[in-house]
Amino acid sequence: MSSWKRDAASGLIVLVPIIVTLYIVYWVFSQIASFGPLQTVESPLLRVFLALALFFGLVFATGYLMRTALGTYVEEVIDDWMNRLPGLRVVYNASKMAVETALSGTEEFQKPVKVEVWNGMRMTAFRTGKRTADGRELVFIPTSPNITTGFVVEVEPEEIIEIDESAEDALTRVLSAGFGDADKRDVEELLD
Repeated sequence: MSSWKRDAASGLIVLVPIIVTLYIVYWVFSQIASFGPLQTVESPLLRVFLALALFFGLVFATGYLMRTALGTYVEEVIDDWMNRLPGLRVVYNASKMAVETALSGTEEFQKPVKVEVWNGMRMTAFRTGKRTADGRELVFIPTSPNITTGFVVEVEPEEIIEIDESAEDALTRVLSAGFGDADKRDVEELLD
């Protein structure tokens, strides 16, 4: 690959995630700022402050409510309603699981391992800490790029391959479809 193509590809690898992130932040902010009462505020700086205060106030009030019995009941009712909607239930459940996974961190995942699923083909998996009655270990094999989906597989303990890698590194690789742990030299080799 010529150097101008490599430069363009390297630039896209850096800029596209930044542009997408900025667009999402802009979209969320514009949705909050277009809230009815905020449109009457003349000062843009005051509108930004009020929109952020409203958003964080709503987040903390909802979070406080969720710690109560009423909040638990409300969440169950909302989950029940959303799970009755054929198309939206997939989006709702996936986004809820993604947020729960992102906010809970990687503590829920045990040490990452490799599992040979077919002859010579290994996949990244995570120990769940559970075993079957016959002694096999349960491992979770996440799919890429959505780690909230995947497969729970029963594996003989001797078939699990230990790796020296943190859960964060393994999750980054899965979320990025294999590109997350590549350093700049590896990316350049892929582009050639």
